Amino acid sequence: MFTASSLSGDRPQQYAQLADHARALLHGERDRIANAANLSALVYHALPRLNWVGFYFFDGTELVVGPFQGLPACVRIPLDRGVCGAAARTRQTQRVDDVHTFPGHIACDAASRSELVVPLVQHGALVGVFDLDSPDPARFDVIDQEGLETLARIYVESLP
Repeated sequence: MFTASSLSGDRPQQYAQLADHARALLHGERDRIANAANLSALVYHALPRLNWVGFYFFDGTELVVGPFQGLPACVRIPLDRGVCGAAARTRQTQRVDDVHTFPGHIACDAASRSELVVPLVQHGALVGVFDLDSPDPARFDVIDQEGLETLARIYVESLP
């Protein structure tokens, strides 16, 4: 049974604790869907001011929605559209302070104002993206980016 304790300390310490929780939660499990579901729930409930946390998986052509927490999502995202597509296409984390100014933004939830998307790459191959949305403009900063990139690496390391 997994028990997450409250996060304490400054934000980098909180992300270190969240990484420890993620490692414990994913330990010994190799199923990508199960791990994506649990990691989505962990992050959604641990971090404040989020309205969507989840995964999109690359099917060889486009991104397809996977496990998530939040309102229903866009099912398919082409790699040439939106913040998720940009992260997948460039394989670089996208941190967007105001999604309404992002060219080609896909508004799955009209309440989302800022977004952070981390590409998931294993052995040079695109697996998908880890996507977080917030109703607050400029919700994510470099501390969030580094912490969430660590969580994405923990997820990729759990894959067979």
